[in-house]
Amino acid sequence: MLRNLCLAMLLILAPTSAYAARLKVVATFSVLGDIVSNVGGDNIELTTLVGPNADAHSYEPTPDAVKAIGNADLVIVNGLGFEGWMGRLIASSGYSGPVIVAAKEVTSLNVGEKLEMDPHAWQSVTNVINYTGAIRDALNDADRGHSAKYKENAETYIRKLNELESWIQEQVASVPEGQRAVITTHDAFRYFGRYYGVRFLAPAGITNESSPSAADMAHIESLMRAQKIRAIFFENVSDDKIIKQLQQDSGAYIGGTLYSDALSPPTGPAPTYISMMKHNVAALVEGMKQNTPAPDPTEAPVNK
Repeated sequence: MLRNLCLAMLLILAPTSAYAARLKVVATFSVLGDIVSNVGGDNIELTTLVGPNADAHSYEPTPDAVKAIGNADLVIVNGLGFEGWMGRLIASSGYSGPVIVAAKEVTSLNVGEKLEMDPHAWQSVTNVINYTGAIRDALNDADRGHSAKYKENAETYIRKLNELESWIQEQVASVPEGQRAVITTHDAFRYFGRYYGVRFLAPAGITNESSPSAADMAHIESLMRAQKIRAIFFENVSDDKIIKQLQQDSGAYIGGTLYSDALSPPTGPAPTYISMMKHNVAALVEGMKQNTPAPDPTEAPVNK
């Protein structure tokens, strides 16, 4: 009787014990957090430091962030110089565990005269497939007891990412090549442009920490006129005054808001990485179709 009672108590307590034993994982920002969540599933307790609609470039760590890092079993960062504040945060937390760079297998694009690494690698689905593999391996190393589940979750997510990749290629191909150009606030879409054949022009650099000069703005407006670009976009993590000024000066078509460095809140149009990419691509395609088609170089001019 007593033995049966003890077994019953163990069965009742088992889910609670398993829940309490979940791997404590910290991801640095919302896009990365969603990817980690898809791989880790119910076997991890995830804390994301920089939440929806928040700019990780200018993030200031909080006491809660220090505590979360200090209590973590595993920390996952984007890398490529994106989280410039992370070293100080880890030092102040006393964390001594593994720090995994999700973008470690990504070939970075370099920008500017100093060849600064562009950290926005998640704007390519191919790169996020690489992220997924790195995250799967990190979770497996930290928690061997659930390795089969992490592998299964990663395979399921990669299938979804491959479907997304095919859809993006089809959508972009629906826009004539000469019209595939847009203006955004800051230079966050180089990977998208490289992988999908879209030209992105931005008055600001790869971060939002400085405002473009008058010369920068004049240069962008000159390019818009010369290349007949009408599609311009706000970003959810950037001040919209730059785009509003360009629209006022040029009469361009505002294509809405793109999600560049952060997801939307759950009630918004881009609460996950996959929904973010679908939202952005649909907006970009509609905007690019407003551009003036480039002349066909194979057609001879008509003499009058």
